[in-house]
Amino acid sequence: MTDRPIYLDHNATTPVDKRVLDAMLPYFTQEFGNASSVEHRHGNAAAEAVRLARAQVADAIGARENEIIFTGSATEASNMAILGLAKAEPEKRHAITSVIEHPAVLEPFRELERLGWSITYLDVDESGQVSLDGLRASLRADTALVSVMAGNNEVGTLQPFREIGRIAQDAGALFHTDLAQVMTTQRIDVAKDNVHLASLSAHKAYGPKGIGALYVRSRGPRARIAPLVFGGGQERGLRSGTLNVPLIVGMGEALAIAAREAPKHAERLANLSRIFLERLTRGVAGVRLNGHPTERLPGNVSLSIDGVDPYALMRMISNVVSFSASSACSTNSVETSHVLLAMFGESERAASAFRIAAGRMTTEEEMLFAADTIVEACNRLSRLVA
Repeated sequence: MTDRPIYLDHNATTPVDKRVLDAMLPYFTQEFGNASSVEHRHGNAAAEAVRLARAQVADAIGARENEIIFTGSATEASNMAILGLAKAEPEKRHAITSVIEHPAVLEPFRELERLGWSITYLDVDESGQVSLDGLRASLRADTALVSVMAGNNEVGTLQPFREIGRIAQDAGALFHTDLAQVMTTQRIDVAKDNVHLASLSAHKAYGPKGIGALYVRSRGPRARIAPLVFGGGQERGLRSGTLNVPLIVGMGEALAIAAREAPKHAERLANLSRIFLERLTRGVAGVRLNGHPTERLPGNVSLSIDGVDPYALMRMISNVVSFSASSACSTNSVETSHVLLAMFGESERAASAFRIAAGRMTTEEEMLFAADTIVEACNRLSRLVA
């Protein structure tokens, strides 16, 4: 072990893979041209790098190159998808999402409500999954969009997003999904998976922060969105602004690696999660796994332990293990997350939940050491409370 804490919060962010960093570095110093300045060699080199990265991102999800729009984050991509579609399709005024979506999706939908749209928020069961029958019952003739994430960052539950997309498409609505959490462990084919709009993140896939992408389907059914940002007309006029070439290169390389290594990575993460959970449950009583028991992100272990306050646990072992008691994307305040409240209500299980998430560089030795550390800390906390 090193002097630094073991990092087990990969659903919040991931370290940059060295292969990704190596691909990016030349575009900070040597190939620094503006990708829009195609009248000279420096600009052409940057434009070619962007073209290659766009092809890599497209290949990773089974898309066409012209269907990829680079953004500053998956949050921006989701805003573009939801608000941009609403702007482009003003004749329809109803949309559907779930109560456990990321704030990057929920907040744009609340903005649509303020603009007079009707929004249906689908409930989830105790495992965190939406009901397909509930979705069918919620669809209307004026439903423009259904947005449900593929995998939940907090509890790890996978949604049946391919079936959701088919149901939406059959009803004449478009389907948007946040793919940020599944890119490193699943093979995605947006055409076969009935996806019309998708938000992508680099920093959840061992790429750099500050770069994301939006997939906008150009094939039938074609997705149309209107621009929210105006300027020089970059990214097909949908997202103006000078392209961040180094980060775009990093995202392309990160998603190319993720797509290539997804099956092996998923198997490895599932094994690390299994050995961690087995060691923990042998040492501590009252451990409950949150989220779907089988349909889940392989690296996510969301837990509630009877009588253990997750923030007290975090403070006690912060120098040894880094993990999360709630989503890192929403707030700095200590509040039970909307995801856990939707699943368990105002309960001890919801309030005591925390998340362990292994990653590409995590070793089996680190997982077992983290489990032993948490076992010891939980037992110490129990003695302090008794």
